[in-house]
Amino acid sequence: MSRKRLAIIGNGMAAGRLLDELLRRNAGAAFEITVFGEEPRGSYNRILLGRVLGGGEPAEITLKPAEWYAERGVAFRSAVRVTRVDPVARRLATSDGDAHPYDVCVFATGSAPLVPPVHGLKADDGAPRGGVHVFRTIDDCLAIRERARPGSSAVVVGGGLLGLEAAKALGDLGLHVTVLHLNPVLMNAQLDKHGGDLLRRAIEKLGIFVRTGTTADAVLGNGHVEAVRLRTGEVVPADLVVFACGIVPRVEVAQASGVPVGRAILVNDLLATSVPGVYAVGECAEHEGRVYGLVQPIWEQCAVLADVLTGANPRARYTGSKVYARLKVAGVEVASFGAPGAEFPTDEVVQVFEDRRGVYRKLVVRNGKLAGAMLVGCAEAAPALVQMFDRDEPMPPNRLDVLATGLAPATAAEREVCNCNHVTEAALVAAIRDGCDTLPALCNATRAGTGCGSCRGQLTGLLATHATAG
Repeated sequence: MSRKRLAIIGNGMAAGRLLDELLRRNAGAAFEITVFGEEPRGSYNRILLGRVLGGGEPAEITLKPAEWYAERGVAFRSAVRVTRVDPVARRLATSDGDAHPYDVCVFATGSAPLVPPVHGLKADDGAPRGGVHVFRTIDDCLAIRERARPGSSAVVVGGGLLGLEAAKALGDLGLHVTVLHLNPVLMNAQLDKHGGDLLRRAIEKLGIFVRTGTTADAVLGNGHVEAVRLRTGEVVPADLVVFACGIVPRVEVAQASGVPVGRAILVNDLLATSVPGVYAVGECAEHEGRVYGLVQPIWEQCAVLADVLTGANPRARYTGSKVYARLKVAGVEVASFGAPGAEFPTDEVVQVFEDRRGVYRKLVVRNGKLAGAMLVGCAEAAPALVQMFDRDEPMPPNRLDVLATGLAPATAAEREVCNCNHVTEAALVAAIRDGCDTLPALCNATRAGTGCGSCRGQLTGLLATHATAG
């Protein structure tokens, strides 16, 4: 029986994970798989872009080098953009003028950087103003690095995760850095005012200047950026401006192809669109009114879609995700998931402030169970809290007990080190003893550390203990 042709549009983290899940189910026996990627390189971890901006090599965050695809029988069309999908003829058109037939098509186009309407982004001749960049790809990082010079000044527009990572990297390169954030609270998607204020103090201790409640109104300069005018009217000198203030789902190809779109591409529990043979996963997909931009839900979507496409589990359905994030933001540990605060009169809120240590911890308890948590400055309790949240376990009578590291699961078989991929300490130790004695080898064998990357410090600690012990 001839194999069907499976086209994956996009080559970001969602596409890379979908490939892993498909190959794990022996999809190569049923499909000829082709991946179309706009960038001239294999899949990489976008969450770790700050490492490249700070001077690291692209290979440090690469998940799938170019040779990975050919070695596994996957056709990889790099540096080419899909412009339209014809779902009747089941052909897609690419920017190089070619047409490619398919039987099944998956949109994994991800997101594009959001650039707000700011005056002066282009010079008088209509060309992009020199020194103005977005922070979204490896090429963006390399271009910013080319412009960055010690002693020069940079304005970063956006105080979320990527904006703060960009600011930290630029500060480490010796630039005078100012962060602008429209919301009064840094990382307001994950933190409340107390958490945001504590994070701000930690960021400012790094020598980075933070201005909240305002943003850029205009970029000033003659050809090259020279300053940024704020909405308050104040002018901040700048040799470099970096926009990292949000993302928008990439749906333009879906729209041009007649695939229904809301905020993103509309999918059902099978991750299928209403157009036969067309599916979507990741940041470009909208399920039950939600668009997910974090690793964990996207990984869950990819597992379900791989089950659906290969028939490995005909009953597989995606019914939504509990969202949580554990990150290291400019050197500060941050974890946040579930309800950010009380939503019902009966909700309990437990807050612990340790100003001297720079630590803030918050629990939201609903009907005796953990409904949400927020940790800034110390996230040691995060793995145990995430497991309690996922399993819907009852809270102990003394709510503060769950913040004690002693209440983490007692055995290595239960302790999750990597929440993105649900990898336990026992599995990691076993892999180390089987010969995975370097961080890349351990990550490749177990998939730990390949999501948000926040557990890599713990992986290094386990390697130091067990690789030498073995």
